[in-house]
Amino acid sequence: MGAIVGAALVSHVPPLVMPEAVRRELNDGRDTTLYAGLHDLAARRLRPLNPDTVVVFDTHWFTTVEHIVTSHDRRHGHYTSEELPRGMSQMPYDVPGDRELADRWAAQAAGRDDTWITPIDDPCLPIHYPTVNLLPFLQGDEAWVSAGICQTAEPEDFLLFGALLARAVAEVDRRVVVLASGGLSHRFWPLRQFRDHEAADPVRHLRTPQAREADEHVLDCLRRGDHAGVLAYLPEFSTHAPEGYFGHYLAMVGALGGAACTAPGEQFGEYESVAGTGQAHLWFSL
Repeated sequence: MGAIVGAALVSHVPPLVMPEAVRRELNDGRDTTLYAGLHDLAARRLRPLNPDTVVVFDTHWFTTVEHIVTSHDRRHGHYTSEELPRGMSQMPYDVPGDRELADRWAAQAAGRDDTWITPIDDPCLPIHYPTVNLLPFLQGDEAWVSAGICQTAEPEDFLLFGALLARAVAEVDRRVVVLASGGLSHRFWPLRQFRDHEAADPVRHLRTPQAREADEHVLDCLRRGDHAGVLAYLPEFSTHAPEGYFGHYLAMVGALGGAACTAPGEQFGEYESVAGTGQAHLWFSL
């Protein structure tokens, strides 16, 4: 019988994979704490668990008519971002997959009329940087499965998607870590103001003071393990455009028990702004 042994809300922002000199140039001469924070999270929390599989809820992979999960035996190649090829270009990746877990996850939706999950192993299926950017920090010998964000899903759909992952994990002999790869509030500065706001200080550079206050409220709840509080706050938080409809977090917490989850979040690195968006890393020990 398998188990989810750890989970995290992690940022995947482009500066993570840029050279240190560029990171410092963007941040008034200082390095982003998100870089060291992700390395620290890997060394202190992820690696000691020795997971068999990592599941990533990827906020740049949008689906429409169903939830989709990768079921490849292996994905490999080079990745160039269509969004920011200047910063993420020809990045090599080599990722073993977990076909059995993907198929079991999809099987949990069989016969239901309230959700649909499809495993896909098409070798031409694109990969996205919320998965790729984590690899230099977090990848070991384990398998990786990515899951998309269904743009027609509502909060209860994401929670159910995660809950069905937990059922699938229970049916297989796996130690699984779940990663919600995405940010908090997610509005960028307009193009003509963008380069004035690339540094990390959230007081000076987050898109609005109200979005920063909303992020700080969510982070306070997460650090205390008040996931029910986050779910109750979601209607208000949604007015600040959380990345991926906050589906990455909702699916993750759905896999951990939803509103009943009380796992406190341990923060690695500081809460920072990246181009006006709110970013942080939090690990949830189970």
